[in-house]
Amino acid sequence: MTSAGFEDTVFLLNIRIRMVRDTMRLNPPSAPFMDKCMDDIAFIDEVLASLARKISAAEESGEAQAGANSMLDYASDTEWQFSQLLTEFLLKSNSFSAQASPESREKVVALREDSNARRKIFEKFGMSAQNDLAEPLVSPTELSILFGGT
Repeated sequence: MTSAGFEDTVFLLNIRIRMVRDTMRLNPPSAPFMDKCMDDIAFIDEVLASLARKISAAEESGEAQAGANSMLDYASDTEWQFSQLLTEFLLKSNSFSAQASPESREKVVALREDSNARRKIFEKFGMSAQNDLAEPLVSPTELSILFGGT
């Protein structure tokens, strides 16, 4: 996936997360909106899982791109937003999701566990990308030459 495609995907996921969050906060009649929210939550989870698999495969095969660190940051932030949405959904004080079926609530609990596992993947690869950048951009010998040394 190209960097632009990745960023577009993350942008669209963030819009969907906000839309589900706004729906829950507005507390519309539950029947049709609950089904749509659950579909959106499942879709967001599916796309984030796909991104995590692609990032894992790229990192493990050494195909990480130059902008991988910023992409990992975007993905990690989006995953965090999704996890927060799922947590908010499960709050007893949330009158919209309190109307959800026990099966829906169980599904959200499972999705939150998956989300937490993916966040660890993003953080792991984000740390390795930061460590890869930890080596100096200019070697001591190059600095010496730049400052007039031999």
